[in-house]
Parts: sequence; C-alpha cells; structure tokens
Amino acid sequence: MNYVLSKDWSEILSPRFSPDYKRKLFSWLENEYNNNVVYPPKEKVFNAFNFVPLKDVKVVIIGQDPYHIKGQADGLAFSCHNGTPQPSLKNIFKEISDDLGISMSQSTDLTPWAKQGVLLLNTSLTVIEHKPASHSNELWHTFTREIVKILNEQNTPIVFMLWGNHAKSFIPLLNNPKHLILTANHPSPFSAYSGFFGCKHFSKCNKFLTDNNLPAIDWKI
Repeated sequence: MNYVLSKDWSEILSPRFSPDYKRKLFSWLENEYNNNVVYPPKEKVFNAFNFVPLKDVKVVIIGQDPYHIKGQADGLAFSCHNGTPQPSLKNIFKEISDDLGISMSQSTDLTPWAKQGVLLLNTSLTVIEHKPASHSNELWHTFTREIVKILNEQNTPIVFMLWGNHAKSFIPLLNNPKHLILTANHPSPFSAYSGFFGCKHFSKCNKFLTDNNLPAIDWKI
C-alpha cells in the first residue's frame, strides 16, 4: 500500500487500535487514493511521525489538514514542500521573528523543526485536491485523538501549541501536569491579528524546555 510508518511508532500504535478500525481506515484510504487526487503522496501520509520518535517529542503543533494544492503537502502540519509560503505559515514566521528577534529564510520546509522533536500533527492526515477538510472524518479524528492521548501519557515534559478552536478542542485530553499547554488564535489571516500575533509561544516554549533541562528548539528556518 506504500504507506510508511516508522517501526517505533508502528509498535506503539498497533495495540491502541482494533483490527476492525485499521481495516476500515486503510480500506477507505485505498479507495480515496484510487478514485481521487489525494495529498500528500501515500509514502508521506505518516511523515510527521517518521522524523520524531515518541521518546524525542518535545513540542506538538496541531493543524487541521494538509495543503490541498499540488506539490505542497509533505505530511508535516503547516510545512510546504514546494517553497511557496502559505498565509498561515507566513504569519507563523512573522511571530517567530517578532518573538525571538531572528530573521527567517524563504524556505517553507519545516523538516528542521521535526528533526529537533517538533511533532507537526494534522488532525486529518489526507485531503482531496482543491477540497479543504474533505477528509475531516471520524476515522482520522479517532487516530489523532489517540495520538494526543499517547503524548499526554508521557513523563517527559511536552509543549502543546494549540492555535484556533479546532486545535483547542484537544484540551480535554491533556490533563498531565508535566506538560505545558499554550493556546492562541489560529495564525490564518482571518484571526492572526486577534490573538496570534504577540502570543510569544516560541520563547515561552523554549523557556519551558530549558527550565526542564531539555534542549531549546532552534526555530530559525
């Protein structure tokens, strides 16, 4: 089927889902890929997990679904494969620059963050071309909720950045006092000026990590 999931995460997730759920998910995915143009490519559906073993997760950023334009989705939330910055990512970079006083490059590939332990998790891991939220369904939402539960169970402190009401809906699953939950409006142009800009999540994140004897994230791209 060409779906690629690291051995680390595969062993963790396998007992968390019933055989019936796994059968339904992959049967549905195969049907969608066979009958529609779906992003990202099959081998990148679980890309976010392949860069970050569970034991190395330090930060979790939750998006909604992949970019729905050809050549953009790479399996990492907010990351853009072809180097064309989307509005939300532009605003994320602006906040990082304002918060940390660093200049961001024109690259839109967020792999450097992932390699440092930032899990860039979309709630739905696939989307039909030109149809945002087309795969926003219970199959993917069941998967994502289970991921968040697993992360909540970890003893190592994790920073959760929850931007917008969609991401904030996961707050009830996060009851481990070891973790830091940061909330703000979504960085889209429709809401960035109403509570995302000025949130200083990136400096707050790094302070929390270093206070807990963990390496800070180098947010510069």
